[in-house]
Amino acid sequence: MTASPIVLPEIRFLLIVAVAITHFVFETPYAKAQEAAGRTSDVLLKDFVDNCVLIEPGTDKFPQQFQMGRHFESPFALPERTVSLSHSFRISKFEMTQELYAAIVGKNPSRWKGPRNSVESMTFLDAEIFCTKLTVQLRAAKLLAPNEVVRLPTEAEWEYCCRAGTDTLYSFGDSASTEADPDAGTSILNDYAWHTGNAAGNDPAVGVLKPNPWGLFDMHGYLWEFVSDKYIVPDATNSNAPDSATAGASTRIIRGGSWRDHASHLTSGTRLPIPDHVSSDAIGFRCVIGLNLLTR
Repeated sequence: MTASPIVLPEIRFLLIVAVAITHFVFETPYAKAQEAAGRTSDVLLKDFVDNCVLIEPGTDKFPQQFQMGRHFESPFALPERTVSLSHSFRISKFEMTQELYAAIVGKNPSRWKGPRNSVESMTFLDAEIFCTKLTVQLRAAKLLAPNEVVRLPTEAEWEYCCRAGTDTLYSFGDSASTEADPDAGTSILNDYAWHTGNAAGNDPAVGVLKPNPWGLFDMHGYLWEFVSDKYIVPDATNSNAPDSATAGASTRIIRGGSWRDHASHLTSGTRLPIPDHVSSDAIGFRCVIGLNLLTR
């Protein structure tokens, strides 16, 4: 077994950018097919940017601080703590769609096909490469500021947005059911999330169910979502950096639960570790537009 060479985060990022630029110069066949169907690359790029929500911690409805890790008991749980966010960013209302992913990457890895369905069955590394390629195309289209990139959210950004100013089990309250529900009923959760109780497979379009209080869809369920942080075994003194991204780790984190999971696994605090080379039809991602936290 041959040891893999160590690649510094800065070199690794430059390599990804080089691949992205090469891809942009040689337009993918899928992008051409999209244009023939009427959804041009320009339309898809603008649609993505227009469907991002500006999050400004410390202003108006966005608190400066929140309790991270609350209401989640698991070997993978983080110690509950107060986290402050010091920067603004934009986060997509939706999980990444298959049509935009395929237009940027040139292929659609998803098991459950549909242009407006959430893309799935990619690895963490695939999601990172996609974000870099999308950054290149948005800059070329003059839809990004010079200091902005498209990236995965940090874990703190993700949970802050999932909770959306709430301190309850879910962003809509502490219960998935009403008193009138039968045993194991989840009539409240059903309005907000796809899970084992209401989804036969990962085949709905994004944004079909109700959003959370900040207008973000499918934060609970549908697909687990990658975040940028590396996974560190939690203990009382060791936790993931709440306001930064990490490069070069082989075990990452997914959040939010999926259509394959029970309602109890769809809470705002739910998290799991996953190797960065593993994919599943229950895992996807959503993007953030913001500062590059690797170099900030």
